[in-house]
Amino acid sequence: MPRRTRHHALFDRLRTPRKLPGFLKAASVCVLMAGLLSPLVQATPAAAAASNDYCGGQCSDILPPGENGNATLAQVLLNQVFGTQPDHAEDQLGPYNNLATGYSTLTDAKINTFFNDSSFGVASDQVASTESPAGRSDVTIVRDKKTGVPHITGTTRYGTEFGAGYAAAEDRLWLMDVFRHVGRGQLTTFAGGAASNQGLEQEFYRNAPYSEADLQAQIDNAVANNGARGQQALADANAYLAGINSYIDASDSGRYFPGEYVLTGHKDSITNAGTIDHFKITDLVALASVIGTLFGSGGGGEVNNAISLLAAQEKYGVTEGTKVWESFRERNDPEAALTVHNGESFPYGTKPDNPQGEALPDAGTVTTEPLVYNATGTGADQSASAASAAATATALSSAKRGMSNALVVSGKYTASGHPIAVFGPQTGYFAPQLLMLQEIQGPGISARGASFAGLSMYVELGRGQDYAWSATTSGQDIIDSYAVELCQDDYHYLYHGTCTAMDEVEQTNSWKPTTADGTAAGSYTMKVWKTKYGPVEYRATVGGKKVAYTTLRSSYMHEADSIIGFQMLNDPDYVKSPQTFQSAVQHINFTFNWFYADSSHTAYYNSGNNPVRASGVDPEFPIWGQAAYEWQNWDPTTNTADYTPASAHPNSIDQDYYISWNNKQALNYTTASWGDGSVHRGNLLDDRVKKLVAAGGVTRSALVKAMADASLTDLRAEDVLPDLLKVVNSSTVTDSTAAAAVTKLQTWLTAGGKRTETSAGSKTYANSDAVRILDAWWPLLVKAEFQPGLGDDLYTAFTNNLYIDETPSAAHGPTGAHAGSSFQYGWWSYVDKDIRSVLGQTVSGPLAEQYCGGGSLSACRDILISTLKTAAGTSASTVYPGDSLCSAGDQWCADSIVQRTLGGIKHYNISWQNRPTFQQVVEFTSHR
Repeated sequence: MPRRTRHHALFDRLRTPRKLPGFLKAASVCVLMAGLLSPLVQATPAAAAASNDYCGGQCSDILPPGENGNATLAQVLLNQVFGTQPDHAEDQLGPYNNLATGYSTLTDAKINTFFNDSSFGVASDQVASTESPAGRSDVTIVRDKKTGVPHITGTTRYGTEFGAGYAAAEDRLWLMDVFRHVGRGQLTTFAGGAASNQGLEQEFYRNAPYSEADLQAQIDNAVANNGARGQQALADANAYLAGINSYIDASDSGRYFPGEYVLTGHKDSITNAGTIDHFKITDLVALASVIGTLFGSGGGGEVNNAISLLAAQEKYGVTEGTKVWESFRERNDPEAALTVHNGESFPYGTKPDNPQGEALPDAGTVTTEPLVYNATGTGADQSASAASAAATATALSSAKRGMSNALVVSGKYTASGHPIAVFGPQTGYFAPQLLMLQEIQGPGISARGASFAGLSMYVELGRGQDYAWSATTSGQDIIDSYAVELCQDDYHYLYHGTCTAMDEVEQTNSWKPTTADGTAAGSYTMKVWKTKYGPVEYRATVGGKKVAYTTLRSSYMHEADSIIGFQMLNDPDYVKSPQTFQSAVQHINFTFNWFYADSSHTAYYNSGNNPVRASGVDPEFPIWGQAAYEWQNWDPTTNTADYTPASAHPNSIDQDYYISWNNKQALNYTTASWGDGSVHRGNLLDDRVKKLVAAGGVTRSALVKAMADASLTDLRAEDVLPDLLKVVNSSTVTDSTAAAAVTKLQTWLTAGGKRTETSAGSKTYANSDAVRILDAWWPLLVKAEFQPGLGDDLYTAFTNNLYIDETPSAAHGPTGAHAGSSFQYGWWSYVDKDIRSVLGQTVSGPLAEQYCGGGSLSACRDILISTLKTAAGTSASTVYPGDSLCSAGDQWCADSIVQRTLGGIKHYNISWQNRPTFQQVVEFTSHR
């Protein structure tokens, strides 16, 4: 089972810089570092007040690896040679890791052994430093001893935001610089031409090919359309930028800027020649476009959907083929885990009775639109081509990067009578981390939590004075594919009957070797053709006519708009109740599930600009680029349209409990990604929280335990393996190899089906052989179960719509292997429904056909035993083939989580957990 390790990492090559003679000689390193170290003057510690905190010491959070994401050149070299860490670069990684083996004995009193106390302020004896950035008298930044988190307190709004910008640059300047270049499609020019860098910039440029004018237009529109709040957001952003740029100037003159600027050739370590460019307001939009594309843009994949539908109709005929396709699509599966589970329906994206305007491609004519042109050197080599192909597949996939989870319980079912929440986003694992922790206190702002680096003028996920909030990716469809008929040539199309030229947008990048990235010189041009219906993604013919398939996203050209919602969430005078919370997040156009808890209430709201589609349009498939099929009241100049009202979005207040792990939101609410069926990782949370609520008396530690237990559980083992074994054991297993495998699997299942160490730090799984067998068996059994019935073409088409498997060691998702997040996308629901059908069990929303053994229990059993024997005989080195981090056969290492390097500091890998990167545990005791 080959495993591909993708590195969106700028410094995986940073081992021994070739341009530093004698680099590995410790004495030389020490001499070099002695000249590089610059002392930072810090003021006398001071205490901070926290009279506005209503959590009673019962709010906690965690964000590995550590708050400090900046390192001077000397610190980078020390880390590379000796493994030493800068202060607060890694001090949250250990507690985060330790929960995997420590949760079983967790009590409320022990929670902050594994989390940070996220109370407002810093006790006087815990103050590590206090500074007044740029000598300002209207803001101070206090950092605590334990984690180094900045606590920013301002007496003016400008000073507060200036301090937020200064603190952000102190902790994440290099990372912020990296991602403003990613957002502009200029990463390779800035950081080097490694294949991973090429792939990363291509992935985002294809989805958001913005010019400088486009970025500025977003700011102008967001300000103009939001009155006083829009003006305040602009003022906040400018103050924030001033703080960033003040730190850039101070660190440059003081020579304590991040060492990566030297290693990538932007600064000279001896003369200090070179510049670190100031940030400008359009950089913030470029950063927002990256984050929005990564985590908040549900939809796409219509062309792939069309290809698999055509394959199904070719196999079974139009009527039956459509039924088969719909059964695999599971738009509204009655067995799906729901976030709003009270029976309320929120129809969206449902199948129309009489579809209109579909523009399905002629079979075999679809080609992906090229992005890269005129490649030279390492821009045209084999690794570059592979990275480009992977970036294209990721950018165009309908299986978006859904991640994050939430467990929220009403006070009616808790021991204290107050609601409890354990929630947070899964944003991958990076070094430095994409998110950063902070507390901001100033006029109109009072919050602590996490924000994406470079966008931290407000806390984006965290807690206010008497409430907390978090989000998970929702993935409802806000992207449509239009087929525009070509005219004149391949770069003109019919728009409302007029032959119209496409707009050509391009970005030319070149690079040369640096100490950090030794990739040989190369270059290429990325070119996107844009229409009024969005960028061109594919070309094909429809009924013999040449067309281009475009992608139109409701948040395209509107990434800046969501700043208003985040501003509201930080405003204690705005958010005072579940209703005002819901009102705030309605101003966020990214596709997220939002959760809320205060001392008395809980709430949920699904955000995003859901376009109102023309009557009869099926959002699953490409439609003709014609006026009759456009979004209602769509204006191509501003990319605005009519959107579904807030009441039509899944929402709820004070439900008994809420869970979310990117599962289906509510009845009849269709998400763009496949796999919302009978088995989903959301079930791992739902089953556990439902039991807690039924018993009552829920505590913070009990809810953390439920999360942690789910985070170590193999979804296939808990929810599919029992029925697989029922089929296998439907008669006596006489084959000794198969019988031994069954015994091992049953033993593991009885123990809980978890992928966990035998003891803390053992780096060996309990029931490791059973884990290996299931990892090897799953792809074999899926193929043997479904391919004969579906046929090669349809089976392949369906696997392009939905991955077969997503184990911890798989290379799916935004960070490749070692990324933690697992078991979101896979065929477990298909296997579950098919096997239950073969067993004669009742299945709601069954597949249209029976596949395992053609519906014969004995034939199905033969298939399972045959593939199980093969799996049992597959060596660990084959199942876990090894990569740059792990040797072949090292099961624990293959699953382990790596903080993917985006800078010069490396960290140790930790044991697998399927849990949020940033996570809060909250239980407020009172309210204003």
